[in-house]
Amino acid sequence: MSAASRFVRLVLGEYGERAELVDERPWERRPEFLAMNPAATLPVLVEGKGPPVVGGTVVAEYLDETRGAFQRERRLLAEQPNERAEIRRLTEWFLVKMDGEVTRYLVRERVFKLEMRTNEGGGSPDASAIRAARANLKNHMRYIGWLAESRNWLSGPKLSYADLAAASAVSILDYLGEVAWDEEPSAKEWYMRMKSRPSFRPFLAERVRGIPPVAHYAELDF
Repeated sequence: MSAASRFVRLVLGEYGERAELVDERPWERRPEFLAMNPAATLPVLVEGKGPPVVGGTVVAEYLDETRGAFQRERRLLAEQPNERAEIRRLTEWFLVKMDGEVTRYLVRERVFKLEMRTNEGGGSPDASAIRAARANLKNHMRYIGWLAESRNWLSGPKLSYADLAAASAVSILDYLGEVAWDEEPSAKEWYMRMKSRPSFRPFLAERVRGIPPVAHYAELDF
């Protein structure tokens, strides 16, 4: 239920890398986790004996330098500076702006509060926060639809970090049944292409305990 963590998993999948996943509840502030990342945020990538790499966009840059630069046509960050800038802009849009206006609130209110104790912030969902997030979601889905209609992929002619960042957020919202797909057919067509990628398949089989996904969540053609 972390868009940034899903984003990193998609990047690893696109580059053919396997990772051992660790379930972390950042609100518990485990001392071992804080030792890796004092900010208590996700994701955190640990590779070999190297220091932890913290944050979705930071991990993506790290993976581009250590994997992507050698992938040629499969590279997820473009070669040209202006194209790279657009990919970075959209990646930040979906992992920071959309997360701060939509994803984080809906996940916290509908999922995480069920896992949290009262002293950790758990309790009844905040209806006003949910309404505000749902209103903001409409604007973000319109933007995705416009990008998908204007370009082959969201940032341009090739699949990039921008698509993976957007799909990471949308997949969570789709799991929770928050996306009105009939209102944005171009966004839906783009998302169906993303769902069909091998890197996306693990998400379609995963379930949140006590919260089943919408009926069409695992369907490639919905």
